[in-house]
Amino acid sequence: MFDLDRWREIFQSMNKNKLRSVLSGFTVAFAILLFTLLFGIVSGLRNTFADAFVDDAANSIFVRVWKTSKPYKGLQAGRRIQLDNKDFDYVKDKYTDKIQLMTARIYKNFNVSYKKNQDNYNFRAVHPDHQFLEKTIMDEGRYINHLDLEESAKVIVIGRLVKKDLFGELPAMGKRLNVSGISYKVIGVFSDDGGDNEERLCYIPVTTAQRLYGNNDYINQINIGYNPNLSLDQAVSFGNRLERDLKNKLDIHPDDQNALFVRNMAEANKNVNTFMLVLFFIVIIVGSGTLIAGIIGISNIMIFVIKERTKEFGIRKALGAKPGSIIGMVVQESVLITTIAGYLGLSLGTFILNQIGDGLEEYFIKDPSVNTGIVVGATIALILSGLIAGYVPAKKAARIKPIVALRAD
Repeated sequence: MFDLDRWREIFQSMNKNKLRSVLSGFTVAFAILLFTLLFGIVSGLRNTFADAFVDDAANSIFVRVWKTSKPYKGLQAGRRIQLDNKDFDYVKDKYTDKIQLMTARIYKNFNVSYKKNQDNYNFRAVHPDHQFLEKTIMDEGRYINHLDLEESAKVIVIGRLVKKDLFGELPAMGKRLNVSGISYKVIGVFSDDGGDNEERLCYIPVTTAQRLYGNNDYINQINIGYNPNLSLDQAVSFGNRLERDLKNKLDIHPDDQNALFVRNMAEANKNVNTFMLVLFFIVIIVGSGTLIAGIIGISNIMIFVIKERTKEFGIRKALGAKPGSIIGMVVQESVLITTIAGYLGLSLGTFILNQIGDGLEEYFIKDPSVNTGIVVGATIALILSGLIAGYVPAKKAARIKPIVALRAD
């Protein structure tokens, strides 16, 4: 129940002993401040890692090829490896249960013009699943579909900045673009969180590129979205097995790291998770050490406070005060100081993170922030510690007989 007289006594005591109150509060505030900053930095590192993969699906695997660096099966080093539709179908059929999405990529660069506006743009010839592996956001129209592949349709999906370059504010849907002398119909406009470079791309069906530019079944890259039900360890194992099987199929030496490269996002995610876990435990250890130091500081100050007020407690008991009222007053004061100081430390830490957040990006720390639940939990732990720190010596002092307390030095 709210006792106005007790609160008056508490504030009078705090006002009378300003230095002691400030020192008690500083210990708590500093502990929470450091705790907030440490967790904010960890959060910023996590945001940096997340941002690095923002425009690719988290379950992506990229298969690229180049030249062999080792002789194998009588074949010389320096042999150029070429992927084709048979390799694509081989992977698709062999690992059906482990693959959710799959697309090929063919890279091209063409001059594109619409009326008087023209420029050179990078093209990617792809399958429909590419939209989800690349996290392409359709602003207008649609993406490439299976009918486009079957018909080798001359259709094109352009990036937001391509539309801006060629059409300005005019509509682009349904218009015809001249792509190095071949007419393509615009069926969609997309945006991408990957930035300007990604939004200056154009997508066409993979079959169209193969028929018009080379009349072959060559592809440059295979992108896979592994089954999201696979654990990270299972996904890593799948990527390793895929690499071994493709090297065997393409007659590449098992130890040749140059001819075939498999980039598995599961490995990257696993490494990031391991790094963040280790970093988190380091922060927990450092933060816990800081909190323990704060608890010890509160305990020491409260012991000194109780000893300083022993005569006061003796007088209160001589006048009829119950031990419980003395304990409650001391504990209430301790909790009040701890709560105010903890809130100030949390607020100051959050303010500092907001002020220096942009300047930390050069150190790979982006948008540092702190999980409120974690810091509030730490603050509550300190408050409970303050309660215990005040309760134990107060209870001991409350048991002293009035005559003994009055004689205390």
